[in-house]
Formats: sequence, C-alpha cells, structure tokens
Amino acid sequence: MLDKYTCLKKMAARRTDEVIVSTMSVAMPWAELSDGPLDFASVESGMGHAADFAYGLAMARPERRVITLNGDGSTLMCLGTLVTMAQRPLPNFTLVITDNGTYEVTGNQPVPGAGLTDYAAIARGAGLQRVHTIEDEEQFDQMLPLHFEGEGPLVIVWKIERGNEPVPKPALPIHERAHRLRQTLVGTD
Repeated sequence: MLDKYTCLKKMAARRTDEVIVSTMSVAMPWAELSDGPLDFASVESGMGHAADFAYGLAMARPERRVITLNGDGSTLMCLGTLVTMAQRPLPNFTLVITDNGTYEVTGNQPVPGAGLTDYAAIARGAGLQRVHTIEDEEQFDQMLPLHFEGEGPLVIVWKIERGNEPVPKPALPIHERAHRLRQTLVGTD
C-alpha cells in the first residue's frame, strides 16, 4: 500500500506548470505542499465533480497538462466522466484515483464496493486504454513521470492506506480560488 502523503510530496517535487485539481481527502494535504494559482481545491461543490471539472479545463487548455487528484468515493459518484474521457480523449489529462475504500473526510465510512471494486477495470470497461494501478512505492517512483508526461487520457489508481483527514477547509473561498485559476489560465479579470 502507498502512503498518500509520500506520494503527494513526490508529485509536488516533480511538478512544474501543470494544473492540479484536488478534492476531499487529498485537498488539504496537497494545499500544504502547493497552493498556487494553478492549484484548485474542488471541495465545496457536489462531491464527485472534480474530475469532470478538470477534464473541462484540459479541453479548454490543450497546451497545458491537467491532473486530477480524486478519491475512490468521488470517482464512484461520477463514473460517467470515464466514458466521456474515452469518447473524447484528451492527451493532456491525467486522472489519479486514490483508492483506500473509505469516505475519509466524513468519518471513514466504507465506499460502496470497498475491497471489491476495481477502478482500473471500470476505466478499461469505459473504453480507456492507458490505465495503471500502483500498489507500492517502488512502482510509484517508476511511474511518477508518467503522471506528467504520459499521453492521456491517463487513469492511474493509487492503492493507498486508510487515512483520517478532516473535512477540507481551504484558506481561500471558492470564488477567490476560481478567479485566481481563471486569471492564471486566461489572463483576464
């Protein structure tokens, strides 16, 4: 099993100018590592929509890599995004699914199908070709560049240890985070 915090630290150290959309149990640990104008914590909207939001950003900005750090519960709530990704493949899009089998930020309730659901198989079943599962740190280190450079759409499932993150509370309100991201991507107020 992977340690989420170690993986995020390695991602942050490797990152250059990619847009990172994080959600739920990954949002606050990521914000401790990187909270710049190309980071967007998607936590106040309906759970499950970080991936489709990030996919839209990747579609609008094809010259820039967009990476979503999404939980298994969030992925389960919006499986249709996988079908959309397959039907309209974007080479600049990476979806990371952090699979620990729980809704971590609301008390570690089990995600439906925890321990049974194979998110990589679901992604392949939706028609996606570039799908990987990472279960240990050695694999993670070998595949880290793929997150940033691999032709998308990519789905990378991180098999992570259970955690206990509190409900995410970003430093900036959502409207300010959205404005900052928009201003950085399109250069307008």
